[in-house]
Amino acid sequence: MFVFIMPALFFGWALGANDAANVFGPPVASRLIKLKYAVILSSIFIVIGSLLQGQSGMETIKNISTASLSTSSISVLAAAITMTIMIKLRIPVSSSQAIVGSVTGINLITHSAINWPLLLKVVLAWVGTPVGGFIFGYLTFKLIRPFYRKIKSPLMQDRVLKIMVVVIGCYGAYALGANNVANITGVFVKEIGVFNAVLIGGIAIAFGVLTYSWRIMRSFGKNIAQFDYFSSSIVILAEAMTVWVYALIGIPVSTSQAVVGSAIGTSFAQGNAQIRKKQILRIIIAWINTPISSGLIAVGLIFIFRFFGFQI
Repeated sequence: MFVFIMPALFFGWALGANDAANVFGPPVASRLIKLKYAVILSSIFIVIGSLLQGQSGMETIKNISTASLSTSSISVLAAAITMTIMIKLRIPVSSSQAIVGSVTGINLITHSAINWPLLLKVVLAWVGTPVGGFIFGYLTFKLIRPFYRKIKSPLMQDRVLKIMVVVIGCYGAYALGANNVANITGVFVKEIGVFNAVLIGGIAIAFGVLTYSWRIMRSFGKNIAQFDYFSSSIVILAEAMTVWVYALIGIPVSTSQAVVGSAIGTSFAQGNAQIRKKQILRIIIAWINTPISSGLIAVGLIFIFRFFGFQI
């Protein structure tokens, strides 16, 4: 059993390394919080979120297909390889798209049953995620900024911002764990149970945060738009709210899509909208390529294993 689950550990590591930037990236880039504190807090609250609210998404991923244990393991491996490639390119992408793409590809090639209505629901959520991030970013900025502006003392403003960053970042990490842990071990729920799935998945994501997230976390906050201290906090709050709502619904979505939407919404709300369109286009292209690439890699792995005599 452990051999089959090993790809999930790899996938969890890749997700943590890639998606931690969506929790603390802008505040770290704006030097509002130190990188080491962001990494530690992210890891802790990802595990907490996974354990407390990761169950709903597990049911969704589990019910997308009727694949066997071996093909499920290969689908996770394909998703992990896809995520790792994107990390090397320093492009934050969707773990949800990676796992759904690989599961779909394998099920098509092995003629396993696919729950098409549920799959369509997940795909529609991919579209709704950046839209939700935009709305939350715009409205949250407009609602909170008037109260923040009433603080006249620069020293008090600085203290408030530091508290905001810690609280919002922890909430964002919690939402990440609650929503995305299903992408890591959801396909194994039938074999290992829900509790073991959320625990293993949460720890795997946290390990990725601790060991490799700094590469993207330092740069991602600067790649989409320029944010001051206050607006960078709003970006993460809006992203966390979006992802958490989908965690309640039970649909794993992309924190990358949510944070891009919230960044754009926040920029529009503060009136400058200085969006780096080339970077946005690059990320959107990656979103399109991710499920396709993951599906093709999964199919390729199936043929490789069959070539070496494995009955899959």
